[in-house]
Amino acid sequence: MPASSIADDCAHEAIQLLGTIQPHGFLLECSPDWIVTRASTNIRSFLPVEHEELLGRSLVEIVGQRLIHDLRGRLQLVTGRQVVEYLFDCAMPGVDTRFDLSIHQFDGAIVIEGEPVDPDDAAIANTAQALLAQLRHQTSITQLARTLVRQMRALTGYDRVMVYRFHPDASGEVIAEAKRSDQTSFLALRYPASDIPAQARALYVRNPIRVIVDIDADPVPVEPRHDLDGRPIDLSMAGLRSVSRVHIEYLRNMGVGASMSLSIVVGGALWGLISCHHDTARRVSMRRRHALEFFGQMVSSILESIARAEEITRQSDVRQIHNRMLSQLAADSGSIDDILPQLENVQAMLGADGFATFVDDRLRLTGATPSDPQTRALMRFLNRATASQVYATHSLASIHPAAADYADTASGVLAIPVSRRPRDYVVFFRRELPRHVTWAGEPKKTMQEIDGQMRLGPRNSFAAWRETVRQQSAHWSSADLDIAEALRVTLLELMLQVTDHAEKQRKQSNDQQDLLIAELNHRVRNILNLIVGLVRQCADGADTIESFSEEVSNRVHALARAHDQLTSSGWGARSVRNMIRVEAGAYLADKADRVRITGDEMGILPDAFATVALVMHELITNAAKYGAFRDSHGTVDIRLECDDERGMTIDWRERGGAAVKAPTRRGFGSTIIERAIPHELGGSAIVEFDPDGLHARFEIPSHYLAECVHADEIEASHDHLPLAETQSLSGSVLLIEDNLLIALETETMLHSLGAEDVHVFSTVAAALAHLEVDRPSFAVLDYNLGREQSVAVAQRLDAMAVPFVFATGYGDTATIDDRFRDRPILTKPYTEINVKRGFAAALRTIEAEDPESV
Repeated sequence: MPASSIADDCAHEAIQLLGTIQPHGFLLECSPDWIVTRASTNIRSFLPVEHEELLGRSLVEIVGQRLIHDLRGRLQLVTGRQVVEYLFDCAMPGVDTRFDLSIHQFDGAIVIEGEPVDPDDAAIANTAQALLAQLRHQTSITQLARTLVRQMRALTGYDRVMVYRFHPDASGEVIAEAKRSDQTSFLALRYPASDIPAQARALYVRNPIRVIVDIDADPVPVEPRHDLDGRPIDLSMAGLRSVSRVHIEYLRNMGVGASMSLSIVVGGALWGLISCHHDTARRVSMRRRHALEFFGQMVSSILESIARAEEITRQSDVRQIHNRMLSQLAADSGSIDDILPQLENVQAMLGADGFATFVDDRLRLTGATPSDPQTRALMRFLNRATASQVYATHSLASIHPAAADYADTASGVLAIPVSRRPRDYVVFFRRELPRHVTWAGEPKKTMQEIDGQMRLGPRNSFAAWRETVRQQSAHWSSADLDIAEALRVTLLELMLQVTDHAEKQRKQSNDQQDLLIAELNHRVRNILNLIVGLVRQCADGADTIESFSEEVSNRVHALARAHDQLTSSGWGARSVRNMIRVEAGAYLADKADRVRITGDEMGILPDAFATVALVMHELITNAAKYGAFRDSHGTVDIRLECDDERGMTIDWRERGGAAVKAPTRRGFGSTIIERAIPHELGGSAIVEFDPDGLHARFEIPSHYLAECVHADEIEASHDHLPLAETQSLSGSVLLIEDNLLIALETETMLHSLGAEDVHVFSTVAAALAHLEVDRPSFAVLDYNLGREQSVAVAQRLDAMAVPFVFATGYGDTATIDDRFRDRPILTKPYTEINVKRGFAAALRTIEAEDPESV
């Protein structure tokens, strides 16, 4: 379609151009000694002599001595350079017509061309300069092209002016158009690379302007056709040069009578063309073409500036993404997942439809991509590519046949390696061209007989022909590759940071694990020592084995309840009020409401909490055995007072119970009450045995106090249920416990509570197999069984409407599956009372869900 199109079969004519010129001017070719003169027969249109008389005459006889002087001056400027110099409005001897002349030198020959002057073009240079001012204000290539076609139409008067841009595959597309309103639009039409072959594109860089005044004019041969050395005259730089018949036919089929094209050259390469069409013959004077040539050079410069500005902006965007990636990773100290949002920005910059990251054998897919297996296969294929280089293709299926199955999703691939071995990648995908490319006619030429020879002929129809581009995406541009290379460097730096961070994390984790093991060892030893102490102290004051066992069990459970409170919602200061309520509820059951607490609210830190809890436990058990709770009337009033300097004061006063008198001997419980807080916390303890009730006062230093966590919490579990509301066990019981000693102890406990059979299992599979043949009356499930959890058994029991409780040593429900958070939980160590209350709570849960099942 472009006015400058040259057929493939005329590659040699792209240089020699048939040895003919257009008949609206004259051409003289001479040797440097200015003796030999060559002229075309069309000179007789402007000179009162015949062609035969002109041949053989000297140049000075044709143009005159004055012009010889001026031409020699211009020749001085072009010697050794492939440029054209001009002389405008020149007179020649014996000719009334005035001419514009051009002169250029090529391979030793001097070529002079002349065309009649157009007096209306005297001010064309000023007009072009004024229009350039408008172009300089454009900030995008699209805006520049739209403004340019309007200006060129005003400057040239052609019916249609287009900006034609080359794609990376050498095909072209009309990106802007100004035309008569009655003409069919060519905007957005695509033209195959064969329309303007490589030879023609190279010529457009050397000689930026080309005019066809009248496609119906007969070309005039240049005589003689060879110089003194026998070489054909080279018309590459001639403005009058003719064109091939194939191209003339090409234009005739389009209904074009005259055309002009102006090259847009960016960075030394042909970026595109300004293509002009006219329905009838139209001549553009040499002076106007000279002004347009300069205009085109300035347009190329402006476009190059816009492209450079866009490139600078793109580089700035890439740098910002680079910085955001580094800061994101530094802030989060994370992995490749942390920078996925930034990769989405790169995806947008590249015009990609999706991307995949493959790092440490983990695949992440975003946007339109092949499936997981297809992408993994692609990664294995990419490992054949050169390491440490960006790999790009717009037709993946042509080199990786398996990609044909997903060509609609990923025909184009831009792969960025971010490691060497094993190879990790970030890969961007482009879909198969989603639109039908609208070609300007069938992009294939047919063989025709021209001048008795079979040659490629032009297309006979220029109706839009739609070709679906299969298994190809849009090409990756050099700018895309630059972005990818910058991203590769960024990702390598990020991967180094991730690796370094992972190594630091690994070392820190190992250090923390060593510290945790040491701390755990220290605490276990302290617990063991504490239990040994409890056993010894309880043994000294126990009358019977039963009383000894009961005292040890009660105190161990008191410590366990204190520990549960510390861990139930985070390791922090816990409420003294709740501590006392929990202890009273666990030991006193329905008498717990006879403990009245008033005063300030404050929390005790973990390193003091167990000590105070054990003291409260001893006070409550003593009150139950000997004091206020021995009968049905006594009460305990506890007053809490906080002072910034003195700390917390706990005032314990019993009233209305049995008469109190000082003990004759000090047992272990009395020792804990009187000595634990002073010895372990550095506080004070005063105990007075008043006849009407025990009075004790404790002071806890302020550095053990803090704002308590969940100050208003009230423990409400099945442990607090009155024993009257519990129900005895019967029938068979399912017990899952992976610790043998605990299993034996619990089995004995369940038998003592009334269970007839206790079926003990240590694995989920064994328990499920048992449930296939037996329906138990009740079940106790240790939640954590080494490497598995008993959730599957709970699901089966739930379906069978069998009441069950979980047993755990974690002290809260945080680890329990969400589906069973409402089920009763036995916190280890547990007692017969806890189990009975848990059984009662489990029965109520089943009844609430399915009343008919109970």
